[in-house]
Amino acid sequence: MSAKIIAMILFVAVPFNAAPALEPDEILLIANSDNAASMRLARYYCQKRQVPGENILTVSLGAELKDTIGRSDYEKWLAGPIREKLLDLQFAGKIRCLLPTYGVPYKVGGRGLLKGLEGKVRQLTELADQQKTRLKQLEQNGLANSPEHKRAGLDLAQIQLDIDYITGKETDASVDSELSMAMFGPYELYRWQPNMLKNNVSGLGFRTLMVCRLDGPDYTVAKGLIDKAIAAEQTGLKGFAYIDSRGLPSKPGYLPGYYDQSLRDLAVLTRLRTQLPVQEEQTEALFGPGACPQAAVYCGWYSLKKYVDAFDFVDGAVGYHISSFEAVNLRDPNSSQWCPAMLRDGITATLGAVAEPYLHSFPEPRDFFLELYSGSCLVEAYYRTTPFNSWQLVLIGDPLYTPFRQKSAVKPQNTTPQ
Repeated sequence: MSAKIIAMILFVAVPFNAAPALEPDEILLIANSDNAASMRLARYYCQKRQVPGENILTVSLGAELKDTIGRSDYEKWLAGPIREKLLDLQFAGKIRCLLPTYGVPYKVGGRGLLKGLEGKVRQLTELADQQKTRLKQLEQNGLANSPEHKRAGLDLAQIQLDIDYITGKETDASVDSELSMAMFGPYELYRWQPNMLKNNVSGLGFRTLMVCRLDGPDYTVAKGLIDKAIAAEQTGLKGFAYIDSRGLPSKPGYLPGYYDQSLRDLAVLTRLRTQLPVQEEQTEALFGPGACPQAAVYCGWYSLKKYVDAFDFVDGAVGYHISSFEAVNLRDPNSSQWCPAMLRDGITATLGAVAEPYLHSFPEPRDFFLELYSGSCLVEAYYRTTPFNSWQLVLIGDPLYTPFRQKSAVKPQNTTPQ
């Protein structure tokens, strides 16, 4: 039996989800060997978190910072070398988390048109045009609300979905979300795949790799994610929790209301499970500029690509803004998107989307923070609550960061923000 086959058996035989808390030697760092900052950051993390030096995988991705990597290059220069490393007998069954560093692309392009189906696309496009004509005729005849109009509309929607699938629309993703499935073998590249680690109690997620990222508007910001996490663990996370819901009704089948209720539940949960004072905004308005001093926890929505500088983040602050496209320009120091802006302003851990993710793709606020409040580290809290992999979200921060390692966070001296 070859060494590679033995390694594969070892990899799939270990039920990662049944393991205890993530350990430093279970992390594999991914560094760009052509970028000095990427290499320096990987070595610094190993030093600060006692990760073995041999747990750095160097890949040649060019000296220039690139946000996006093509699908074929992703397979050749990222996914392929990672699989090879994890199938080495030294690492088989031992790595649970991948940690790409500043200098590694965070977006991967789509797969493109499925080969041999160009004719099918032409046929479907003709059918779509016919349905559009039919819909227009029905509307002109005053039948816009008729059952026939509804059926034609549904048929057109299905045809468009078929075209999108064949042409490869919505097959791009975040690099990190795609890498979580690097050990799955071939799988369908269209929209998302279920995250097998979410609420996993039966060992089905053993092939899923947790992935987190040390990145941001510049090297200094990315390095600070490590230092601030360690500092907060040593002193305890101190500050206030700011929860920004919108007062939407919670009713069956109304997804915005469901997430809004989760934010309100998070406020209650934070009061019960931590000593952090909680401030809530429960209207369509957002926390205003300068309104959130000593911010330790933040969660809210919905201000699309329009960050509001409301926060003075303490070391160790964790939070995210539920909105589309908030990590598209993760490394732009002047971006108004929430992820780069919050990282620039000092947040220690956050998450966001590199393309349209749809609302149901975000971890539910109450569930994600409950994991943190219960003592999980950052990357475990995320993978136990995020619905999908091979999709658009990216988690940014130190994967080992455990903000609530102590039984509860410590109240600041002042119980009312000044």
